[in-house]
Amino acid sequence: MSLEHTISEAIKTAMREKDRVALDSLRAVKSQILLLQTEARGAEISAEQEIAILQRMIKQRKDSFEQFSAQGRQDLAEVEEAQMKVIEKFLPKQLSAEELETEIKNIISETGAESIKDLGKVMGAASKALAGKSDGKSISEMAKKLLS
Repeated sequence: MSLEHTISEAIKTAMREKDRVALDSLRAVKSQILLLQTEARGAEISAEQEIAILQRMIKQRKDSFEQFSAQGRQDLAEVEEAQMKVIEKFLPKQLSAEELETEIKNIISETGAESIKDLGKVMGAASKALAGKSDGKSISEMAKKLLS
């Protein structure tokens, strides 16, 4: 089942349950999916593109959460955090730190990377292999740690 269909069903459920936070979050996700479809002129969007949308939206919410927290606006920070949790439910299971380290070690050995100078090769392969399973920042930090 496509993400768009899953989101539509979740919107219906949120409407029935009168869950305002979930409804707002899910409508935002559906809006982004429809925007991408419009840009693609009605073509089907891939699972990777769907995951990228979700990750981008979570990153936006995380950034907003940090800004609101820094400004002492806990009311707005709580809304952002709640929306993040709703959107995260639609992402594939995220890798733990140990699993991420193992995966990146495998990628380092496959690419033949030896030092921090080879970070670009590792990041390119890791970003493709771990798309949706971990965010870019975590991948980058782990790769830098293992290469240095």
